Amino acid sequence: MPAAAPTPAATPLLLVSDHVEGSVHVLTVPDGTVTSRLTGRHLSEHAGFLALPDGRVACVDDRRGELLVLDPFGDELVELAIPVAVPAEHLACDPSGRRLAVTTGLGKNTAPWSDLLTVIDLATGEAARVRTRAGEPGVTVLGGGDPLVVLRHREPGALAVHRFADLLSAPPGCPPVTPHALLPLPDDGHGDAQEPRCGQVFAATGAGVHRARRKGDALVAETVIPWGSPARGWYLRLDTRRRALWSTLRGGAPDPLRWPEWTNQAWRHDLETGRTLRTELGPGLVFRLAVARRHTAFTRIHPDGDELVLLGPDDTVRRSPLPAMEGAPRRGGTPWEGVQRRAVGASPDSDWVTVTRGGHGEVHIIDAESGHEATRLRLSTPLHHGGHVMLRMRSDGADGDPVGR
Repeated sequence: MPAAAPTPAATPLLLVSDHVEGSVHVLTVPDGTVTSRLTGRHLSEHAGFLALPDGRVACVDDRRGELLVLDPFGDELVELAIPVAVPAEHLACDPSGRRLAVTTGLGKNTAPWSDLLTVIDLATGEAARVRTRAGEPGVTVLGGGDPLVVLRHREPGALAVHRFADLLSAPPGCPPVTPHALLPLPDDGHGDAQEPRCGQVFAATGAGVHRARRKGDALVAETVIPWGSPARGWYLRLDTRRRALWSTLRGGAPDPLRWPEWTNQAWRHDLETGRTLRTELGPGLVFRLAVARRHTAFTRIHPDGDELVLLGPDDTVRRSPLPAMEGAPRRGGTPWEGVQRRAVGASPDSDWVTVTRGGHGEVHIIDAESGHEATRLRLSTPLHHGGHVMLRMRSDGADGDPVGR
């Protein structure tokens, strides 16, 4: 495993994972100098990258069953490796970045089968595994006097509250645990966020964004934030610079074969003013997003042409065409199985936006202020399924969002 060369804090670093080939590259932006590389590491694309303090990043190696703490700015890239239950579904930490939780999900299976949850204390290296409920639970870890692990379950829907200390002290053998408190949710929850400043947790459902606030060792439900549209969001992200929630509202026929007809709106809810804004993105496949210094970036895939959509100050919209991908989703097929996709990354303290070109091993480095491509990086792996990316600066505040992305 090669050592990473120390990098100035002012230089943005891009982590690029090809979870199929089993590699992780760390590159400087915008020039693309490779500062470190890992091989034989198949990171969970679904659990994603979790920003930790001081420019560090947490992720899960699904093949080896390890949580990795990476320090792209340090002398050694892998700072810590701790065994966890896999396949990893969701990853989150408390606001301090010390206490982590990893849930398990479907993996390559067609039905929920694993009920294992792993909790980790990075300060001591302690970890414990317990059994909760089989499914695909989302997770947040609330801070305060005694941190709480909040699992977002589906069918039946609920926010299940566990004391972190109780889980960490569980005996060996993966014992079943009972929630300390429960808050009902609709059955179709998908998407989680936390606002650390006020101890709020958010969960996306068909009805809107359900929010709850910590009260002691339990949660108290607050008013649901409506989507304001017949469509719904399947993904939530906290904007740490503007104190807002972001999502993409997908509408149209649910049939995945009709994905080119899906409608998409950027949805932003300002947590300070309570104002909600929706912006049309266009038809096709739009899912995850990335937050830069002054812009929010979305990629839109469509048979008639792909593009990067940048939402800027004063709600301006800039569209930049992206070159087609061989193996891209096509009409008459689904946008999920056996096709190439794109990943998008940004840092809240940088104007660079990064977009992958799945199957081609390419990463577009785009200046969000102009919408122009500054350079195109070519890696030694194809970036199957679009791979996964995270752009970090050492002190960019990205760790203010304590949910893996």
